[in-house]
Amino acid sequence: MDTSPLPTPAGADALRESFGDRKPPDITRKITACVACRKQKIKCDMRDSRPPCTRCKRRGLSCTVNRSLQMLLEDDATWKATLAKKVQSLEAAVAELRQNQQSSLLPGPARAEPSTRYRSDEQRSSEASSSAAPGDAPGHWDVVMDEGGPATIPAASVRQVGTSISPTGPVGQQGASDLIVRGIVTLEQAQELFDVYANRLDHFLYDILGEHKNFTKVRTDSPLLLAAACTVGALHSVRLGHVYDRCFQKFLSLCAAQTIAKDTSLADIKGLCIGAFWLSEVSWNLVGIAVRAATQLQLHRSIKLALRGNKRAYYETRLYYLVYTCDHHFSLAYGRPPMTREDESIQSAQRFLATENATEDDHRLVSQVLIWNISSAAFETFGVDVDAPVPLELLPKLRRFMIALDTWRADWNERFSHNRHVQNYPRKGVGLHFNFAKLYLCSHAFRGMTPHGNPHQPVVSGHELQPDMEEIANAAVLSAKSILRAIVNDPEMQLHLNGVPLYFDTMIAFAVVFLLKVATKFSSDIRTSGSEILTLVKDMSLVLRQITTQMHRQHLLRFISEGIEKLLGKVEEASHQHPARTQPYPAADPSVQRNGQPPAQPYYMDNMDFNWLENISNFDFLSTQNTFTALDSWPFGGITLDSTSHVT
Repeated sequence: MDTSPLPTPAGADALRESFGDRKPPDITRKITACVACRKQKIKCDMRDSRPPCTRCKRRGLSCTVNRSLQMLLEDDATWKATLAKKVQSLEAAVAELRQNQQSSLLPGPARAEPSTRYRSDEQRSSEASSSAAPGDAPGHWDVVMDEGGPATIPAASVRQVGTSISPTGPVGQQGASDLIVRGIVTLEQAQELFDVYANRLDHFLYDILGEHKNFTKVRTDSPLLLAAACTVGALHSVRLGHVYDRCFQKFLSLCAAQTIAKDTSLADIKGLCIGAFWLSEVSWNLVGIAVRAATQLQLHRSIKLALRGNKRAYYETRLYYLVYTCDHHFSLAYGRPPMTREDESIQSAQRFLATENATEDDHRLVSQVLIWNISSAAFETFGVDVDAPVPLELLPKLRRFMIALDTWRADWNERFSHNRHVQNYPRKGVGLHFNFAKLYLCSHAFRGMTPHGNPHQPVVSGHELQPDMEEIANAAVLSAKSILRAIVNDPEMQLHLNGVPLYFDTMIAFAVVFLLKVATKFSSDIRTSGSEILTLVKDMSLVLRQITTQMHRQHLLRFISEGIEKLLGKVEEASHQHPARTQPYPAADPSVQRNGQPPAQPYYMDNMDFNWLENISNFDFLSTQNTFTALDSWPFGGITLDSTSHVT
C-alpha cells in the first residue's frame, strides 16, 4: 500500500500546528495477526485479510485483531479519500445535468405512475369540479360594469375575485428535472397533453412551437416549454383536466427560476409566450419575463440576417414577432404602455414575408403585427385618461386610424385559406380582430361623457357627445354588435372559443359591458335600440352558457359567462322595479346646459347593490378604473324589456 501522506483538511493542519508539529504521524507497521496467534507467536493465516484466521476457525476460537493507532490512521485516510472521489463524481454529474437539461428519457421514475399524493389530488380535483360552486375555486373571475362611461379600459370588464393560486409554493423546488421526472404526470399523460396543445391550440397563435413540434425534442430542450404546453393542454382537455393545477404549479416554479436566470433559450421564451397567451393568472408577469429575455437575446436585431435567408435568424425574428404580439395583447387592452416598440424589425414585417422561409402562419403573424402597430399608434396619441374627452383637433387623426383599420381588413380578409387544424378560423379571425380594434378605437368618442339620468353625476357643459363624434360613436356600437353576432350566429366560432387566447375572452366581455352601458345611459346620443341590444346580449349569454359547460373550471370564459348572466339579472330587476322610458331622450335644452342643470329625466335605480363586484388583482388598471369600491352602482333602468323577454 502506498504510505505517502494524503492531503489533510485545513482544520487538521491548524490543530497540529497549535501543538507545534504539522507533520502527520507515519504508518510504520501493520498488525496482521490475531490475538490468539500473537500469543503463540505463530503465523496467522487470514484469507482475504479478514478474520477469522485458519487456526481459529479450525479450533473454534474467537479471532480478533486489535486495531492499533496505525490501522486507525490508515482506515481514516482511506474512507476520506473514497468520500472525496464520490463527491467529485457527484458534482460532475450535477454539472452535466444542468448542461444537458435531461437530454435523455430516464427509465424508472420517468415512467412511474404519479405518487400517492398526486393520485389523491386527482380524486379531490374530480370531486371538486363536480360539486363545488364556481365562485369557490381559486382565481374566480367575474364580468363587471362600473360607473364609468363606455370608453373604458377593455379588461376593466373582467375582474378577479377571491384568492388566486400563489406562485410562492413551488419556488425553491425548481430544478432541471421536468414534470415527468417529478412524478407530476406520467410520460403517457404528458404526451397526450402535449398533443392537445400542438395539434390544435398552437395553430390559433400562428405555430408558436415552430421547430419544436417533437415531444422528445421539447423535453430535451426546455422543461419550461414542456410544462407550458402541458398546462395549457390540461386547461383545454376534458379527459386530463384534473392534472391542470399541479402542472400549473410546476410551470410557475420554472417561470420563477427564469426571472433571475442569466441564460434563456428560444424554447424557454416560447414557453413563456404560451403561458401568457392562455393562463390568465400570470399572463402579464410572463409577458414581462418574455420581453426581457427576447431583448437580452437581441431577437429584434435578427431581421437583417432573416431578410437574407438565414434560417436561424428567421426563427428568431418570428419569435420576436410573437413576443411583440403577446406584449400588445396584454398592454393596450389593459391600459398599459407596451414594452416592445416599433423598431426596425417591426417596420420590416412586410419584407419578412418575402423571404424564402415564410409560411402562411407567418402571414397571419405579420397581420397581427400590423394591426397592433395601428392600435399602438392610437394608444400613443390618445393615452389612457378615459375621463378626458378627445380634443376636436385630434379628430382627423382618429379618422385616419379608422381608415387604417379598414385598409388592414381589406388587405387580409380574403388572404387566408382553410386550415386543417383550426378550419376557417384564420379568415374569420381577421373580422374579429378588426372589430376588436375598431371597438377599442371608436370607444374614444365616449371619453369624458357623463351618463344621462344619474343624479350623482350632473351633466357638465362640454361633456356631451360632440356632433363630429356621433359617427365614430355609432361605429363603436356597430363593432360591438358585430363581435357578438359573429359568435352567436356562427357555430364554428363557438367551438373555437375553447381554444382562442385570453384576449378574445377579454374583448367579448368588453363588448357586452360597452353595449349595456350605451343602452342604459347613452341611447339618446346614438339613437340605438336598448331592447335590440338586450336581446343580443341575452343570446350571447345563452351561447356562452352552452359552450362553457364542458370547459375547465378555471377557464376565463366560464367566469365571463356567469358574470354576464349576473349583469342581465341586474338589468331585468331594475327594469321590472322601475319601468324605463319607451322613447329616446329629448334633446337637452342648451340654455339649461349652460346653467349647469341637467335636463329632466325619469327616475332610475341608482343605488343597486353591487357588492359582488371585486377588483381584478392581476390587472393594474390606470386612471379611475381601479377605484371600484368608491363608485356608485351603475343605473340599469334605461332599457325597455319586451313583455316576453326574460333572463334564463
